[in-house]
Amino acid sequence: MSSRDALTAVRRFGLGAKPGDLKRISGDPRGYLLAALAEPGAALMTHPDLQASHVVFAAAQEAQRAQRLAKAQMKEDAGSAAPADAVVEKPNPEKPVVPDMGETATMQAPPAGSAEPPVRPKEIRRDALQQEAAARLERAVSTDRPLLERLVMFWSNHFCVSAAKGAVRGMAGAYEREAIRPHVLGRFADMLTAVEQHPAMLIYLDNAQSVGPNSPAGRNRGRGLNENLAREVLELHTLGVDGGYTQDDVTNLARILTGWTVGMVNQERAEPGKFFFAKNRHEPGAWTVLGRRYQDDGRASGEKVLADLARHPATARHIALRLARHFVADEAPPALVARLAKTFRGTDGDLAAVCRALVTSSEAWTAPVKKAVPPYDFVVALMRGFALEPKPGEALRLARALGQPLWHPPAPKGWPDGDDAWLGPSAVRERLRIAERAARMVDRLADPRVVAEDLLGDGMSDATRQAIARAETREQGFELLIMSPEFQRR
Repeated sequence: MSSRDALTAVRRFGLGAKPGDLKRISGDPRGYLLAALAEPGAALMTHPDLQASHVVFAAAQEAQRAQRLAKAQMKEDAGSAAPADAVVEKPNPEKPVVPDMGETATMQAPPAGSAEPPVRPKEIRRDALQQEAAARLERAVSTDRPLLERLVMFWSNHFCVSAAKGAVRGMAGAYEREAIRPHVLGRFADMLTAVEQHPAMLIYLDNAQSVGPNSPAGRNRGRGLNENLAREVLELHTLGVDGGYTQDDVTNLARILTGWTVGMVNQERAEPGKFFFAKNRHEPGAWTVLGRRYQDDGRASGEKVLADLARHPATARHIALRLARHFVADEAPPALVARLAKTFRGTDGDLAAVCRALVTSSEAWTAPVKKAVPPYDFVVALMRGFALEPKPGEALRLARALGQPLWHPPAPKGWPDGDDAWLGPSAVRERLRIAERAARMVDRLADPRVVAEDLLGDGMSDATRQAIARAETREQGFELLIMSPEFQRR
């Protein structure tokens, strides 16, 4: 084996080499990757500062309620009657609980006699997001199993939610920890159920507010169906846009998923911030999806549909294609896609087995190095390669400047995976500015020629090697290394 294969292992399947990585794994790069796949628990993340998503959600809800009460108290103290909507009404199980999922609360003066202003919901969500982002970055920079982090990032993008949406802001990081990380080397069906029932997804795609028109709640309030989640389950999460589903399938799945919502503060029989099946909002009846009739079994009906979608041949093809495009090439080798899809079907969606098939495929090691490194991965690679101290705030600012703010995908289909998505002229200029700054932060005793050999090895072209050797200054040598095709692509 050569360090060229080791470079493929740490860049195509990882987040860039740390000092000494190529030498350490050059004897068996494939074995290095397979060893990571043998430790599924290593993808989990625990940290004393990280809270469960439902805890953050409930705290923000309580803060919103406190603000409303404070506002009502202020009006009463001023001689005005408190508005009717300021009264905390005990929920009626026969009425739909439609959560306030936006950032509608504004800062109000504290209640009379309070020592300091109440905590704002936005602050609770912001703090949770920052803590999650810091923990994720530190893991990515320090891990010796970067393949697992890449898989987490892949699946988090496949099943993306956006922190740009109100209540999701406080849960986006916890969603990744709770619904993605436990299943990256497990069964696809289990991950699918976990993400579709997670409050972050239910809120992001509006299913938390979907009400069956013929349900008790729908008849009483005249509220209707929302098809967003059902459409994305079929188009993005499972079958793919060419997977053979129809608009009737979307509508019927949306009907089946009514009642899948999120528990609210003071709601009977529900825990705030956790998945809750609201029977009074569920559309009654038996419905057909992809030619199969599903009887009305409440929550279980939706779970049965998801289980069938997870095993559908179109889902296997869709997942295989996305994995091959992400890790190997935009024009995914057809033989590789077919092999991954066959493994997916033959193992009942065992994602560890699918990934083993990917990393042991000849195509993964022989495909040209063309795929552009996305902004977040680029920033992580800098920190790993040059042993820079991870400063979460600065690192995330740089990723945002390059066009990829963490947990803020532009649409439910996630961040683009194409080679042309990240290296436009303005993006390259921004990367050059970052390279100039990073070059000044590297250990002053380090020689760019030595560092280049350590990080790129036999994968470095003669042109890059000569350019670094001929650099006029040490800093310029590091800039040329960072901006080289070998560092910018994988």
